[in-house]
Amino acid sequence: MIAEKLQFQATTFEEYSTINCFGYTVFSDALEKLNLDQKILVNTINQYSYCIAEEDEAFKKSLIESDVLLPDGIGITLAAKILENKKLKKIAGADIHHFLLEKLEREKGSCFYLGSSEETLSKIKKRLSKEYPNISVASYSPPYKAKFTVEDTNEMIAAVNAFQPNVLFVGMTAPKQEKWAHANKNKLDSNLICSIGAVFDFYAGTINRPHKIWISLGLEWLGRLIKEPKRMWRRYIYYGAIFGYYLSREKFKKF
Repeated sequence: MIAEKLQFQATTFEEYSTINCFGYTVFSDALEKLNLDQKILVNTINQYSYCIAEEDEAFKKSLIESDVLLPDGIGITLAAKILENKKLKKIAGADIHHFLLEKLEREKGSCFYLGSSEETLSKIKKRLSKEYPNISVASYSPPYKAKFTVEDTNEMIAAVNAFQPNVLFVGMTAPKQEKWAHANKNKLDSNLICSIGAVFDFYAGTINRPHKIWISLGLEWLGRLIKEPKRMWRRYIYYGAIFGYYLSREKFKKF
C-alpha cells in the first residue's frame, strides 16, 4: 500500500531547541516541533549508547549525524544539568513511538516495523489494529545475525520501499540499528526513520516496560534492572560506572 504523504507543521531543523551535551546535539524541545515532511533520521542517546559510541566510531558517527537525537535516559539529562546547567526532559523511544502513532492515526498514515521476530511483529500488528485502526502497517523480520550481507540489506530496503511508509520504525538493538539506518537512510522511501530498539518488545508485550511510577521518578532503568538483572546489570551497573567516569572527566575539563 502506498500511503499519501502526511501534512506536517512547517518547521526547519534550526527552529527547534537543542543542547550540546558531550559533543552531541541533543533535542530539547517538544516533539510537536519536529518537521516531518522532509526525510529525517531519529535516534536516541543514553548513558549506555554514549559509552558504546566511545568504543565504536561508526556508531558514534551515526549518532552525531542524526537529524534528531533524543535524550533517552536519566544519565543524559543529568549530564546536561551538571555540564551545561540546563534542564533536559527525557524522551524515550517509547515516547516518540507513541507520539508518531497518535499522529499517524489522526492523519490515516502508514508505518513499517523493521526488525524482531515474526511472532513479535504479529503481536505488534494485532495490537495496532485495535488501538490505531486508521494506520496502515507492514513489517519485515530480517535474519538474526551480527552483520547483514549486501543481499540481506537489499531485501530489507526492498520490503520497506514496496510499502512506502510515512514512518519506518527500526528495532534491531543498538548499535546495529543506528548504524544500519544511518548507512541506508537515503535508500529508504520513508520520510521518518526512527530507531527504537526495545520498544518493539514493549509494545508487543513480550517484555513488560516498568510501571509508570518508575518512569515518572526517572528510575525506569532500575525497574528494568530489577526485572532482568542478568541481562541488564552490564548496561546499567558496569556502563553506569564508566559513564560516571566520563561525566567526571568532562566536568573536570570545564574547571
